[in-house]
Formats: sequence, C-alpha cells, structure tokens
Amino acid sequence: MTANNERVLVITRVFDAPRHLVFNAWADPAQSRQWMGPRGFTATDVTQDPRPGGAWRLCLRADGGSRALWQGGVFREITPPERLVFTFAWDDESGRPGHEMLVTVSFAEREDGTTLMTFRQEGFDTAENRDGHREGWGSTFDRLVDHLAALQGRHAR
Repeated sequence: MTANNERVLVITRVFDAPRHLVFNAWADPAQSRQWMGPRGFTATDVTQDPRPGGAWRLCLRADGGSRALWQGGVFREITPPERLVFTFAWDDESGRPGHEMLVTVSFAEREDGTTLMTFRQEGFDTAENRDGHREGWGSTFDRLVDHLAALQGRHAR
C-alpha cells in the first residue's frame, strides 16, 4: 500500500431509502443525534450549521461511560441532496481540535429508489488511524441503516 493510500479511507454503502432522506439524515442535527457514532456510543451533543463556512460539533460517549469524545469541523460544501464536504478533527485532551482531515460524502440516487453513498475521508496521519475510522464509520453506517428504516416505518434488513 502506498503512503498516499494510507491517508485515504473510502467506504461505499447502498441505503434502502431515497437520496433526499439519506442526505437529510446527515444535514439535520436532530437526525444525526439518532445515528451518529458507532454502536455502543451515543451522540449526546450535536450542533450543525449546514452551510459553507458553518461549523459542526458532536460529542460521543460510550454507553455507560463518562468520557466525552468531541469532534468537529467546518462545512466547506453543501449541495442538497448530492454532496457534503466538511473538515473533521477530534479534540485533544485540552479541548482544542487536533489533526484535521477532509470528508466528502456523495449521494447518488439509483433507479430502484435506493441511494449509493460514497464516503471519503482523507488526510489521515497513520494507517492505524485510518483503519480505526473504517471500523467506526462502518458501525455508524449500520446505525444509519436502522435510522432510515425507522423513518420509513420498516425494520432494517
């Protein structure tokens, strides 16, 4: 694996929901609070100003745990219902943003009414951090499946 590939994470998922629902699940802080974070974590605080230059901030807590894991960034691009681009950084122990990465999420409507989401996070400092994010985002997207199913009044598959 080249050093460049070590700095990029790409995940594609198909969601059984129309594109506008999937996009809104990302852009609406009330919805993000319902699914953001891997299984076993709860988003306790979510603020978003979904416009170019608007900030976002989120706190995750392990279920039953007291440690707060803060993350945040700034929206760079919002093109409903097609694309979101934002910066992403975990806060360090002093509460200041750490290493900044760039996330691009694209939503493509498919003929069968499902949505193909392509998630790209770039700028990782190590392959280990990239792999940790792959696991965390994968679990988070499983929760998004459940959220979208509930929005549409059906059980997740």
